[in-house]
Order: sequence, then C-alpha cells, then structure tokens
Amino acid sequence: MNWFAKFEKKFSKYAIKNLMFYIIVLYAIGFVMNTFFNGLYDAYFSLDFAMIFKGQVWRLITFILQPPSNSIIFVVFVLYFYYLIGSVLERIWGSFRFNVYFFTGVILNILASLIIYLIWGLSFKLSTNYINLALFMAFAMEQPDMEVLLFFIIPIKIKWMAILDAVIFGITIVFGYLVPFLPRNVWYSLYAAGFLAPSAIMCYANATAALVSMLNFIIFFFLYKKGPAKSSTQRNFDKAMRTAKKAQQNARKDYWQQNSGNTQGNGGQPLYGDKSKDSQAQQSQAQHAKRGVPKHRCAVCGRTELDDENLTFRFCSKCVGNYEYCSDHLYTHIHVTGDK
Repeated sequence: MNWFAKFEKKFSKYAIKNLMFYIIVLYAIGFVMNTFFNGLYDAYFSLDFAMIFKGQVWRLITFILQPPSNSIIFVVFVLYFYYLIGSVLERIWGSFRFNVYFFTGVILNILASLIIYLIWGLSFKLSTNYINLALFMAFAMEQPDMEVLLFFIIPIKIKWMAILDAVIFGITIVFGYLVPFLPRNVWYSLYAAGFLAPSAIMCYANATAALVSMLNFIIFFFLYKKGPAKSSTQRNFDKAMRTAKKAQQNARKDYWQQNSGNTQGNGGQPLYGDKSKDSQAQQSQAQHAKRGVPKHRCAVCGRTELDDENLTFRFCSKCVGNYEYCSDHLYTHIHVTGDK
C-alpha cells in the first residue's frame, strides 16, 4: 500500500459524494450572475490578488463561480458535458481521489495567480478554464475512444480533442517563456493565432498560469499511475479482462478443432510433429470421448463440465449470439457486440 492509499484510507470518509453536481450548480449560479448582473463577478468574486491582499479573502473560493461558457445557446450542453466528465471520473477513481484531483486543481489555480502577482505585479484573474481543462484531459486518458459530436455534427474521438488541447497547451508554455528569443514575425503570427499575448510579461504570465494550474494532471497521470495504486481486487479483475480479450481475439474457433489430436485432415502426419505429444493429445481426446460429449463450454477459456463438475455455466444476455460462459468469466468477459 503506497502513501496515497494510506492517505485515502484515513480521510476517504470526508470525501464529497457526487462533487461535480455541486460544482455545476455553482457554474449555473455564476452564469445567471454574468447574464443578469454584468460586471458583478469581476467586481466582487474573481480571483484578484490585489483585492485579496486588501481583505477580500472570499475571492479565494468564489472565483469557482465562473462558468465554462457564457453563451445562452451552449451553456446547457457545456454544463452537462462537464457533469458527465466529473461523474465518470468519480465512478472510475472513487469519490476521494476525484475530490483530491479537483481541489488540487483549485489550489494550483490560486497558487499560479499568486506567483504571477508576486513576480510581475499583475493581478491575473484566472478563471476556471485550467481546472476544467485538467478534468477533460483526465477524462480523455480514461476514456480515449469515446466519441462526441463536434459542432453537433462531426463525430470525433475524445483523444484527438485532447491531443489538440495538449498541443495548444504546450505552445502556450514553451513559446511563452521563449518570447525574448523569437523573431518578431513568429511572435506576431502566434499572437494572431491566439497562442501568445501582445507583451512579454503577459506571455510569461500565461505560460506560468498554464504550467502551474495543470500540475495536478501531470502529477496524477505521469507519477501516480506508475505507483502500486491498484488493490489486489482491481489487479485480479484487470488480469481476467486481459485473459478474456486475448481469448476472444482468436476468432472463437471450434473447441474440438483447437484441441483435437487426431491426424485426419493432416496428411496422415502427427499433428504436433512429435509422436509423444501426438500420443498425449490422442489420449486426452480418448478420455473426453469416454466421459461423454460436453453440453456446456465457456467461450473464453474453453472449459466444460467434464473438466470440472463444480463449474456452472450461463448465457450472457448482452452478447450477440449464443455465447456461454463459466462462472469465472461470466462477469469479466468482454461483450461480443458484432462490431469489429
């Protein structure tokens, strides 16, 4: 058990269940505020360290009210999309780890804004953009093949959108710090494309904000995933899934064709090219024939009731076709959908 697992075991009872629902409610409140009380958010609730140092410490929390979109047309779809992302991540990781990931992003957002204010004297009002981007990138790594409709028309996989965001993210950081060394025409082109700011200080600020705010994504997915974070139950389940996938990739050839030891259809030559192995295979076949023809056979491991009389077999209602599975693979096999 690593340090994070111990930490989770001790504090998991304090995790907020269904956290993303409450975050979406805050986003909805912020959207209403921006729509009907324009300027109120920037005046009293944004992450402005010039005002925070004057005593308005509530801004450290209220900046989360900033919604991911202020468009009346798209806000419902955007809020639903982020609710879906957060809910899926919480189901995959558990409430505690999702809480840690999200609130780490919030803290890093505050830290980035503080660093920018202390170094360059800029009151850099960071929104929730990088918090939401970190959620999206995490979701893309967990569900890379999920498809969404770009512009509600073009189907595209999440992983391609994440790669595009990663490229933009990388350009903002790398070229933001390299501004003094860039030719003026390159800088202007990147500025026109929306990657860089018009001044060097703003480029530094943008690069710092992007780098610091996304550290939670970098830590969780390039350090934490390498550690022994999975429990024994999770490891056993993953092993069973790999076994099932490997077995199903063999095109589900007939069991007797795979295991028959006779020499018919093989030019009269031993099946294995080895008389001792061929003899063993014939003996195995003779034993099965003596015991009778099996009535049940697992589509994953090929075992029958003749191999183990304690095995039970069931058909899967979600698989296309009559596929029967033993008790060991009934709940761990990959469903046959008919798609390639």
